[in-house]
Amino acid sequence: MPAINIEDLSEKDKLKMEVEQLRKEVKLERQPVSKCSEEIKNYIEERSGEDPLVKG
Repeated sequence: MPAINIEDLSEKDKLKMEVEQLRKEVKLERQPVSKCSEEIKNYIEERSGEDPLVKG
């Protein structure tokens, strides 16, 4: 999909894009940050041994 220069769009087109994005976002399942952050922490810790930036 080619990049869109938002400044070249009419106000109506900008609003249509915003509505499309909001429709996508409303369908996403929300989760508490406390749960997500714990999962991210575990993911990072499990893979830290394979990470060249951590291993040096």
